[in-house]
Amino acid sequence: MTAANEAKAILQRLGVSSAVWSSDGFEARSPIDGSVAGRVGETPDLDAVADRATAAFHQWKRLPAPRRGELVRLLGEELRASKDDLARLVTLEAGKIVSEGLGEVQEMIDICDFAVGLSRQIYGLTIASERPGHHMRETWQPLGPVLVISAFNFPVAVWAWNACLALVCGDPVIWKPSEKTPLTALATHAILERAIARFGDAPEGLSQLVIGGREAGEALAADPRIPLVSATGSTRMGRAVARTVAARLGRSLLELGGNNAMVVTPSADLDMAVRAIAFSAVGTAGQRCTTLRRLLVHEGVADSLVARLAAAYETLPVGDPRVDGVLVGPLIDEAAFHGFDTALKQAVEQGGQVVVGGDREDRDGVYVRPAIVRMPAQSAVVQHETFAPILYVLTWSDFDQAVAMQNAVPQGLSSCVFTDSVREAEAFLSAWGSDCGIANVNIGPSGAEIGGAFGGEKDTGGGRESGSDAWKAYMRRQTQTVNFSRDLPLAQGVKFDV
Repeated sequence: MTAANEAKAILQRLGVSSAVWSSDGFEARSPIDGSVAGRVGETPDLDAVADRATAAFHQWKRLPAPRRGELVRLLGEELRASKDDLARLVTLEAGKIVSEGLGEVQEMIDICDFAVGLSRQIYGLTIASERPGHHMRETWQPLGPVLVISAFNFPVAVWAWNACLALVCGDPVIWKPSEKTPLTALATHAILERAIARFGDAPEGLSQLVIGGREAGEALAADPRIPLVSATGSTRMGRAVARTVAARLGRSLLELGGNNAMVVTPSADLDMAVRAIAFSAVGTAGQRCTTLRRLLVHEGVADSLVARLAAAYETLPVGDPRVDGVLVGPLIDEAAFHGFDTALKQAVEQGGQVVVGGDREDRDGVYVRPAIVRMPAQSAVVQHETFAPILYVLTWSDFDQAVAMQNAVPQGLSSCVFTDSVREAEAFLSAWGSDCGIANVNIGPSGAEIGGAFGGEKDTGGGRESGSDAWKAYMRRQTQTVNFSRDLPLAQGVKFDV
C-alpha cells in the first residue's frame, strides 16, 4: 500500500477524511515514497481566528485551574485510544521509524499527565510586607491566547508541550503547524475535539487550527490580541518572529536551531558512547533539533572510536520507516537533500574527509546514507546547523580545550560528555562548563524527558517548554498587596499627610 493510501485510511478512522482535499492549498506528500495523501486548504480569515480566541479567553480564564485540567486529562485518554493510528500517521507524514512515531505520541500523553497535576499546583508566593497590617502575595494569572508555530520534525509533540500547559494556565491555543505536515495536525485536532465534546463547557475557539504558510504565521505573530507566540523552527524564522512580536511588546518563546556536541574523554565507556552517538546522530534521519552534529574526541581515542562508528554506519538499515528493523527513514523533501549534499561538499572544501556515507539511495523518496566527516577545525560549515545526518568529528588534547570547542558555536541547545571522571563530569556541568540549556553526562544530547524544561541559549532562542516551571511563560505574574489595618502607611517610610 502506498503511504498516501495508508494515511487516508487512518484519517478516515480518526474522522477527518473529508478535510484533506481542496482545490488549492498545501499538498500533503509522504516522504516515504513521495505519494500525495491530500491537499489541505488554507484558513481564510485569520482576523476571525484571533477574535474567537479572545472571546474564548474571557470564558476559559473564569474556570478553576483544576477544572481546566480535566480537559487535558480527557485529551490524554483520547490520545491513548488513538495512539497507534496517530503514531502511524506521524511515520507516514514525517518519515519517522515506527518506534519514534510511537514515542512522539507517548510524549503527548506524558505532558497531558504532567499538565493535569500542574493544574492543582499553580503556586504563588507570600511575601513579608514592610508595612504593619499589610499582606503581600504573588499570584499567576492567565495570559491570553497563545500562538503555537510548530515544525515538521515533531509534528504533534511540540504542540502538546505548549497546548497542554497553556490550557491549564487558562489560555486558548491557536496552532499553525508546518505546511509540510498538515495531516497529523488535522488528526490531532480531531482527537482534541472529541475531548472537548466530552468536557462539555469549553468555549468555542478554545483551540483552533490554522493551515497556512509563512504569511499566516507572520500575520498572527503581529496580532496584538495574541500575547504569547511560541515558535519552533530555524534560527532565521525565530529572528523574524522575535522582531515582529517585540515590535508590539509581546512575548516570544523560541525553540530554534541546535548544533549539539558530545565530548568523549579517554576514560569514557566507548561501548556506551558508540550506541549513544549512533542514535543521536542518525535518529529521525538527523532531523531533530537535538541531533548530535559535532563529536569532540580526545586525540588518544579518536581513531579507534571513528573506526567503530564507521563500521556501525556501514550496517545501518536505511529504508521505508514502516519496515521492522529499519533505523533511518527518509529526509523530509528534496530541499533537505540539497542541504545535506551542499554541506558535505563545503566540508570537503574546508579540509574535511568523508569517512563513511553521504550517498543518496536510488529509490522513491529522499533516502541518504548518514555521513561521518573528520574535520581539521570548527570551520564555517561545522558552525552551521544542517538538518540532516552529518556528524563532524574533531579532536582535542586538553579538557578545557574540549569545553571551549563545545561552546564555540552560535547555537546552545543540547550537549553531553562521556567520561568516568567525576572531575570532568562536574566541570562540564559547572558555570564555566557547557553553555547549553541541556547538559548531560554519559547520555547523548537527543531525547529529553518532559519533566525537565526544554530549550537552549544563544541562537537557540532562550525559550523553555515542557516541564519544571516552564508553565510560567504562559501566565502573567501579579504582585498583590492587601491592607487589613485601619492606617495607611506608605512604602519606604514616605510621609504625605493631607
